Amino acid sequence: MTHDGKNERVVITGMGIICPLGHDVETMWQAVLAGKSGAAKTTIFDASTFPTTFSSEVKDYDFAKFTGKPNLHKDGNRGSKFAVGAAVQACRQAGIDVETDKPSDGIDRKRMGIYLGAGEGAANHDAFFGAIAAGWDNQANQMNWIKWADVASVKMKAMHELEQEANMPAAHIAMLTGARGPTRSCLTACAASTQSVGEAMMMIRRGDADVVIAGGAHSMIHPLGITGFNRLTALSTRNDSPQTASRPFTASRDGFVIGEGSAIVILESLSSAKKRGAKILAEVIGYGSSSDAFRVTDMHEDGRGAIQAIEWALADAGISYKDVNYINTHGTSTAENDSIETKAIKAVFKDKAKSIPASSVKSTLGHLIGAAGASELITCVLAIRDNIVPPTMNLNDPDPKLDLDYVPNKPRKMQVDVAMKESFGFGGQNNVVIIRRFREN
Repeated sequence: MTHDGKNERVVITGMGIICPLGHDVETMWQAVLAGKSGAAKTTIFDASTFPTTFSSEVKDYDFAKFTGKPNLHKDGNRGSKFAVGAAVQACRQAGIDVETDKPSDGIDRKRMGIYLGAGEGAANHDAFFGAIAAGWDNQANQMNWIKWADVASVKMKAMHELEQEANMPAAHIAMLTGARGPTRSCLTACAASTQSVGEAMMMIRRGDADVVIAGGAHSMIHPLGITGFNRLTALSTRNDSPQTASRPFTASRDGFVIGEGSAIVILESLSSAKKRGAKILAEVIGYGSSSDAFRVTDMHEDGRGAIQAIEWALADAGISYKDVNYINTHGTSTAENDSIETKAIKAVFKDKAKSIPASSVKSTLGHLIGAAGASELITCVLAIRDNIVPPTMNLNDPDPKLDLDYVPNKPRKMQVDVAMKESFGFGGQNNVVIIRRFREN
């Protein structure tokens, strides 16, 4: 293999997920098609006094069921433990050995890489808020405040070193699989795991790796995460009806439903997959990435960054917009995203814009932040496999200004050969990946 361009075709040979709708791919997929919601009252912490009291949590997760060495990962935060479960599933499907010093799967571990979109995990909030409370309740006692703050900072530093670094999920997957090739972590907000898949594809194309474990892991369902998004007015406050709160492209949308989880895909060069006899689930053919260069929270009102990422992904794939059968939108259920994303699709897809299905599975899954793109990409692979497009749920009062085919409330049987996954994150991060049904030529 050389490093002089697009010499290697890249395929997906394994998938795994830990998410609010289930702890395996098939359970998640059936729940999405049935229109089930993962949203409910938040239980990870007491959110009763917050503007948003609900979220889309991963429930009843026992990561020890996915590993014979749970103590090796016991210090990992929620995101890292989710990543372990998702990675084990994906590796098993791809025929990759885990937790062994003598793998027999035919993969050189020096040529197995990892690329994850991963971010904030649970901090030591008891220490942090204890320090804040002590200072506010007894401001006159400055020494007491300093003592509390010192204790909290030491505890939080330890937690940070053990759990907070964005590369920790990748480190846990490396321990799990023995992967010793290029390892990357990106933290481009809600676009992170789509970026990880796109960049992992480029690594394999260049010949830097034969296999890359790609995807994302994230959990921001904690007081600081919820406070931040509430202050941005980004979260739905539909506390009386959590399961219908995520309603992309509707006139009554009022924000997204925050979720958590991990989604992992195994990307592999076609030659490696064939050599190993691995089952090929889909082919990754295009990737586009851009920045809005506008504001740290808002998309550019003309959708210029989104348009650029979509156009570059199409160009990289060597296809026309007319070749795309299905768009899996970012579709957050915020006023801004849904309007600007619709505008971007219209700009690129022109005469086909209103006829191509463009749905949002965040209406069921919630928004998994750094894990969102990879989890939604998995639904694209399944849409191709089953020739069925997942619905946008809760679309009962369409926004009259948004007039695309959002596949309202019911899945749709149809031929899907090429699917596009769009992800747009805070800070103007735009990443788009295109996959297609695998064919020999």
